[in-house]
Amino acid sequence: MKRLFYILTCCSLPLMAQAQEVYTLKSCLENGLQNNYSLRITQNTEQISKNNATLGNAGYLPTLDLSAGYKGTIDNTESKLRETGEISKENGVFDQALSVGANLNWTLFDGFNITTNYKRLKELERQGATNTRIAIEDFVAGMAAEYYNFVQQKIRLKNFRYATSLSKERLRIVEERYHIGNFSRLDYQQAKVDFNSDSAKYMKQQELLNTSRIRLNELMANPEVDKRIRIKDSLIQVNTQLTFDELWNATLATNAVLLKAEQNTRLAQLDYKSIQSRNYPYLKLNTGYGYTLNKYDISPNSRRSNLGFNGGLTLGFTIFDGNRRRERKNADIAIKNSRLQQEELELTLQADISNLWQAYRNNLEMLKLERQNLVAAKENYEIAMERYLLGNLSGIEMREAQKSLLDAEERILSAEYDTKLCEISLLQISGNVLSYMQ
Repeated sequence: MKRLFYILTCCSLPLMAQAQEVYTLKSCLENGLQNNYSLRITQNTEQISKNNATLGNAGYLPTLDLSAGYKGTIDNTESKLRETGEISKENGVFDQALSVGANLNWTLFDGFNITTNYKRLKELERQGATNTRIAIEDFVAGMAAEYYNFVQQKIRLKNFRYATSLSKERLRIVEERYHIGNFSRLDYQQAKVDFNSDSAKYMKQQELLNTSRIRLNELMANPEVDKRIRIKDSLIQVNTQLTFDELWNATLATNAVLLKAEQNTRLAQLDYKSIQSRNYPYLKLNTGYGYTLNKYDISPNSRRSNLGFNGGLTLGFTIFDGNRRRERKNADIAIKNSRLQQEELELTLQADISNLWQAYRNNLEMLKLERQNLVAAKENYEIAMERYLLGNLSGIEMREAQKSLLDAEERILSAEYDTKLCEISLLQISGNVLSYMQ
C-alpha cells in the first residue's frame, strides 16, 4: 500500500521537473499571439485587404498597354478599268502590315463610381483590421480561460493528493488497530476501499491536468504539444471591481462585433451609391503613340509607314440596362437589413452582458459563502479526527467528515473558476479583454 501511495505521489513530479520555463498568463498570450496559426491566417487576410485599398484598384489611375502585331495576306485579285473595261488578274498577292505602339486609357469620370469604389476598399481595409481584432480578442479570452483552467486542474490535483494522504493516514490507523483488535476487518476493508477510490481520482485528475497542458501548448503553437510547462499562478484571483455601467458603456463604444456591424451598414450604403452612379454620364480618354508599316505587293507604293500620336475622348450615358431599378431596390433593402442586424446585435449584447453580470455577482456571493464553509469544514474535520483517534467516531462518519472537507474545497474552486470565466466574458464583450496583456 505504501508503494502505491509513493507511486501516486511521484507521478506528478515529471510535470514539474522537466519544465524549462515558468509561464505567466501574459507570456502565454505573447507566445500565442506571435505563433498561433489561426491568428497568422487572419492577419494575412487583413494584409490582403490593405493591399487592395489602392487608388489604382479603385479605378483612379489610367491603364497603359504596349502592343505589337503583324498581319500578312495572300489574295487573288481581279481589277476592271471603268474606261476601257479591261480586266486584269493577279494571283498570290502578298501584303504585309506591322504595328507597334503604346495605348493609354483613362476613365476621367464615371458618375462618382470610382470614388465610391475607393471608399468601399478603405472600408473593407478597416473591416479587415476589425476581423483581426475580433480574432485576437477571441484568442485572448480562450487562452485566459484555458490558463485558469490549468490553474484549476493543478489545484484540484493538489486537493486530490491531500485527500489521498488523508485516506492513507486513516488506513494506517485502521490497519494498526485492526492488528491489535480495536477495529474490525470491515473497518479495515472500508478504509482500504476509500483509499483506492481517492487514489483512482488522483490518477484521473493527472490525466485532466495533462489534457489542459497540451491544450495550452496547442494555443501557443508550441512545436512540441506535449511539452512540460510550469505556470506562475497557483491561485485563481478574481476581479471584484467590475461595474455594470462601465461595462455596458464600453460595449457600446468599443465592442468589435458591434463595430463590424456598423461597417457592414456603411458597405451596404456604398453599394447603393455605386448603383446610383450609373445615372450619371461617363467620360473616357483614349490616347496612344505608335508605328505602323504596310508593305504592298502590286500597289503603286511598295510600302507605307506611319509614326505618331492618336487620341480621343468618349462621352457616354447608359439610357437603359434592364437591371438598374431592381438592383437599386435590393441595395436599399440590404441597407435596411444591415441596420436591423445592428440593432438586433445590440439587443443580443445587452442580454448577454446582463446574464453574465448576474452570474458574475451570484458567483461572487457564492464565493464568500464557500470560503466560510471551507473554514467550517476544516474545523469539522479536525474535531472528527480527534474523536476518531479516541475511538468515539466510526469510520463511516470519519469518511463523511473528510468528504465534506473535500467537497467544500471543490465548490470553492469551481466558484472561483466560474467567476473568472464570467469576468473574462464580460471583459471580452466590453472590448477590454486585452487588459490581460498588461
